[in-house]
Amino acid sequence: MPKSIIINKHGGPEVLQLSDTKVTSPGPNEIRIKNLAIGLNFIDTYHRSGLYPLKLPSGLGMEGAGVVEEIGSDVKSFSIGDNIAYASPPLGSYSDERNIPADIAVKIPDGISHKISASIMTKGLTVHYLLFKTYKVSAGETILFHAAAGGVGQIFCQWAKSLGCKVIGTVGSESKIETAKKNGCDFVINYNKESFDKKVLEITNNKGLSVVYDGVGKETFEKSINCLKPRGMMVSFGNSSGALEPINVKKFIAAKSLFFTRPGLTHYAAERSELEDGASLLFDAVKFGKIKVKIFKEYSLSDTRKAHEDLGARKIIGPALLIPNE
Repeated sequence: MPKSIIINKHGGPEVLQLSDTKVTSPGPNEIRIKNLAIGLNFIDTYHRSGLYPLKLPSGLGMEGAGVVEEIGSDVKSFSIGDNIAYASPPLGSYSDERNIPADIAVKIPDGISHKISASIMTKGLTVHYLLFKTYKVSAGETILFHAAAGGVGQIFCQWAKSLGCKVIGTVGSESKIETAKKNGCDFVINYNKESFDKKVLEITNNKGLSVVYDGVGKETFEKSINCLKPRGMMVSFGNSSGALEPINVKKFIAAKSLFFTRPGLTHYAAERSELEDGASLLFDAVKFGKIKVKIFKEYSLSDTRKAHEDLGARKIIGPALLIPNE
């Protein structure tokens, strides 16, 4: 019988339960897929812990890649045997098999594996909207990205560099500096060793930046604001160090007429055309070598607790996967 990870209550990795799952025939607009690789993302820990509360019991995970095994009666865009990837709710990608709405899936181009696809969909589509939609970067522009050695950072820094940007990246330890440099950073700052805002102002000759991309959150917010020039944009797209406190608009935003945004993939891939366009650009960037993906680690589905322990301890440097049990 197919297996899946279920949580019956919010909490630490110990609440993750590997359970038998009955997968029915897909509904009219659904496809039944066999997952061959499952993306592991930090947001999964927010769902598990209750930072982003779920209706329980619940599955977990939004990203995966696999093969279509059955199609619903109204599905016209997919056929049995198609290789597909997805990165959207409903939750439940931590599973051997499942039904998903057909309109959240995209076909995987020839030459790109299921493992690569599952490792880049959430992170890569996030980078796509950050670079091309939330704040459209320009060649020659200097930008700051936090957690430059992580899974999103690996893709972001390479893609930004291919667009002609000068990338300043931060990391949380000395051991991650070389990784960030390999990812394409022109400058790397260990924010636990030196004040990254002072270093950024030094790099920019006290001019500051037009944009900061921050997926770390609580630990980096205030100094990120210090890095921005007047009318700059603070892009807060994650909170791996903890959720932001309520923002003092007068102190942090109005003082320099800044823009603040908290974007999410759900809103940037809400239309089918947006999802297809983003996925197409992402897959092309991989095929043409603009993004080179190195999978950091693979865990079996039965080792999901260990994977979440490593996520929480920030031991995962780069994309990681869950592999369904054979």
